[in-house]
Amino acid sequence: MQQAYSSTPVAYLGVDSRAEFIGRVYSHVLGSIVGFTLLEVVYFQTGIAEAVKAFVAGTSWLLVLGAFMVVSWLASRAANVSTSMTTQYAALTGFVAAESILFVPILYIASRTAPGVIESAAVVTLLGCAGLTAVAFITRRDFSFLRGMLMWGGILAVVAVVSAAIFGLELGTWFSVAMIGFAGAAVLYDTSNVLHHYSEDRYVAAALQLFASIALMFWYVLRLFMRRD
Repeated sequence: MQQAYSSTPVAYLGVDSRAEFIGRVYSHVLGSIVGFTLLEVVYFQTGIAEAVKAFVAGTSWLLVLGAFMVVSWLASRAANVSTSMTTQYAALTGFVAAESILFVPILYIASRTAPGVIESAAVVTLLGCAGLTAVAFITRRDFSFLRGMLMWGGILAVVAVVSAAIFGLELGTWFSVAMIGFAGAAVLYDTSNVLHHYSEDRYVAAALQLFASIALMFWYVLRLFMRRD
């Protein structure tokens, strides 16, 4: 029997309900990170990573990016709209799996051209996200005003990536720095939503959004470190 939840934002619920919700969100984020890591280990130990890299190298990056954006949109919508916990978990699992595939090429190149850089990028990403999470929890401020900036920033980022792919442009160091800042703002926004706007039945959706922002930051921190090395 499925547990009944209140649709009221957790900010208006009791302390115990808020604490339980936050615990669920971050346990699912941690589970997503662990699942992502385990999938990458399997890919690299079984030779799947090399096959994926070869496939992506022979395919238009725009098609790969487009497919990923569709999967991301479907997963996010399912997690935010569906009342079925099974569907929400399927959306989160599918999104983590899609992210793990998308990351294979950059991780493959990093592991062979810059040993140790993956671990360094992971540590910096986790520390950065921990710091931003602390800011949101300590200040208790509602950062929902960042939504408009994130929407426009996301559109500009997609335009830049698509333009680079079509015209062979090089998105240099400053683009990576800007995207790290964008991902940091997304983490702050998502954490604020966890504290203020999600209802207690949406901990899977909240975890999905937070994981997506953390993964985005990791991608561009890794990209920045690879350019440095």
